[in-house]
Amino acid sequence: MTKKSSKSAADTAAAPASAKSGKNKTAPLIVEDVHSAPSPAAASVGQRTDAAHEGGEFNQLVNHHYLTEEQFGIVSETLQRNLSTSICLYLKFKKYHWDIRGRFFRDLHLAYDEFIEEIFPSIDEQAERLVALGGSPKNAPSDLDKYSVVRVPTETVRDARTQVADLVADLSRVGKGYRDDSGTVDDAEDHATSDMYNGYAATVDKIRWMLQAMMDDEQLN
Repeated sequence: MTKKSSKSAADTAAAPASAKSGKNKTAPLIVEDVHSAPSPAAASVGQRTDAAHEGGEFNQLVNHHYLTEEQFGIVSETLQRNLSTSICLYLKFKKYHWDIRGRFFRDLHLAYDEFIEEIFPSIDEQAERLVALGGSPKNAPSDLDKYSVVRVPTETVRDARTQVADLVADLSRVGKGYRDDSGTVDDAEDHATSDMYNGYAATVDKIRWMLQAMMDDEQLN
């Protein structure tokens, strides 16, 4: 008679996903606010954006697809942060679009809307990617303020150079964040999200270049 293995199929299925992957991931730094982190990709506010464990009638088919729990945790954090950042970047461009004054009013008023058109599609794409992987986007004003690495101005700024310099600084940080996050989610075996981030990084870098070039004009005020 053949001796049966003492290890059941249930025991095998219950083995930690991280052990199966053979890779040891470094957890992101957990901070209370992304602005206190050295870079966008280094921050995690440590909150789940996960609909797969909520239960209920309409969550029965929600899962993380081909990602393990650990991999989803890494990917979802970047998606939520970048989604919030994209929304706030959109709002900031709009705020400056409305407030700009001076000789460069028409140029920047129109340019800001052109840049918005390039950024806007990423908002829905990142939110839907998070949902497709079993997540649930957080988009209340308090969530945007907590997750976004871009601050929407509460004061009125009319000076062209001040606006442009501020946007260049934001875009520099956002572009670097996408670059770093692309590598992070690629290591978590989510190559599709990594490709998305590479595309967004290219768009952000292009807008940053165009705005930075305007700062070479000594008459920009």
